[in-house]
Amino acid sequence: MNDISPVSLPAAPAKPMPKVDAKNQQTAKDFEAVFLGQMTQLMMSSVQQDGDFNGGAGEEMFRGILAEKLGTEIAKRGGIGLAPVVLDQIIKLQGK
Repeated sequence: MNDISPVSLPAAPAKPMPKVDAKNQQTAKDFEAVFLGQMTQLMMSSVQQDGDFNGGAGEEMFRGILAEKLGTEIAKRGGIGLAPVVLDQIIKLQGK
């Protein structure tokens, strides 16, 4: 058997964790919700509105609100992973 003594490496300086406040987290979540709302609105506008499934002027008038609410709910339920990336960028811009 070889007697190999463990090599001790110098300890790396601990990188301080960035301070994440609730306002920055909410801003990132809101950004994702708006993005998802816009994406949903574009998706809904591409659907053909003919025949029996045409809601008329009322549907057209409230379609934007529906897309906004869908985006908000999708973001609340986990979203698409955009909020953490936006939060990282906010922290970088703040220099924290």
